[in-house]
Amino acid sequence: MTLAFTDSCTLTKPYSFAQKQTCKKLNISRNAKLFAMPNSFLSGLRVSVDSGWRGTVERPKPVAFAFQLQMNFAPGPRYKVAVLGCTGSVGQRFIQLLEDHPWFEVVAIGASSRSAGQRYSQACRWKQATPLPNYVRDMEIRECKASQFPDVDIVFSGLSNQVAGDIEEEFAAAGKAVFSNAKNHRMDPDVPILIPAVNASHTGLIDYQRLKRGWDKGFIVTNANCSTTAMCLGLKPILDRFGIEALIVTTMQAISGAGYPGLPSMDIIDNVVPFIGGEEPKMESESLKIFGQLDTEKIIPASIKVSAMCNRVHVLDGHTECVSLKLKTRATPDEIIHAIDHFPSFTRSLKLPSSPERDVIYTDWIDRPQPRLDRHTGNGFTVTVGRVRECSVLDMKLVLFGHNTIIGAAGGSIINAELCVSKGIIAQRAKGGAYAVSHK
Repeated sequence: MTLAFTDSCTLTKPYSFAQKQTCKKLNISRNAKLFAMPNSFLSGLRVSVDSGWRGTVERPKPVAFAFQLQMNFAPGPRYKVAVLGCTGSVGQRFIQLLEDHPWFEVVAIGASSRSAGQRYSQACRWKQATPLPNYVRDMEIRECKASQFPDVDIVFSGLSNQVAGDIEEEFAAAGKAVFSNAKNHRMDPDVPILIPAVNASHTGLIDYQRLKRGWDKGFIVTNANCSTTAMCLGLKPILDRFGIEALIVTTMQAISGAGYPGLPSMDIIDNVVPFIGGEEPKMESESLKIFGQLDTEKIIPASIKVSAMCNRVHVLDGHTECVSLKLKTRATPDEIIHAIDHFPSFTRSLKLPSSPERDVIYTDWIDRPQPRLDRHTGNGFTVTVGRVRECSVLDMKLVLFGHNTIIGAAGGSIINAELCVSKGIIAQRAKGGAYAVSHK
């Protein structure tokens, strides 16, 4: 019999950990909300109960489904984290995605001096599609000074680029692992622009960054621009298999990429704005660094010619990008699709809590990907590629899509931090006040 959990349940399943058979219990309440939320540490939106699971269910409703439950458990205590720029659009997404995170616990939040001293529920105009999490509702906002955050290991920065640069450096110098969404440090030679499924090896730059800047434990890692992230992740299977000499990308970018309140309604309703300040140069330069090769002290940029044209469209979330490619090795559409279908699920292989089932997927629907239909694929962490076909000017053309505020912003920073935890890079404050590096 198949059941849908509507109120609460207790599930148990034996699993292997550290060469021993152990049994962990998962208590789930308010299930309908939990399974629908992208911040859940449950992978996927639904759950399958097979003979391997034992459990009790209250007030079930009979429906037919086939779902999969995956749990990730972090060894030892959770890392203490802070969110800077917590009242803004990216900051709110951090707050949402970090609720119930199995590795990270938000213990502090920061914003401008205007908001400092206020409770979060007082200072924030919550604009996410899920309710304001209870865990942060009464948390007091601190001013964004490192001295105000002695109790955290990791800092997620949703600060605007007007103030992010110096503040992030101050926190890193104070021993914090800083994961930034701002552009300020992306092109610093010693700072990686990280996308785990694309360039995880670039974490090797962190040791040099610490040495060069005299930081003992702290460091800075940045996200790419949101449109760049989707493009690089979507093209990675093709780059690895066939190589890329040149590409032309035209974007149709969601208004949430402009933050809140975004564009005035008179500018965007019934309209397309063919200009986003600084976006095209960022796509053209950041992508070369991301696709580049680590050389101990720097990244050697990829030798790819990139031309970007960026447009703001009347879509709430998710960036759609049309790409034409000149390949180093000629390929058919079927070979491109095969490369995407067989691209390894890197983040899933590391068992990162936020990892989707697939980092990149191909859709064979002739009219996809579409923002409204594909933005929640992989809980917003998966890039979808479709419409692969030959190009009469270059070699191949396709359409790709990614969620700009999840994998392209806050979610991207979170999965970057998860990767650094999995590599033992982040120092964790022990109970006695000293720092230790946690190796998994």
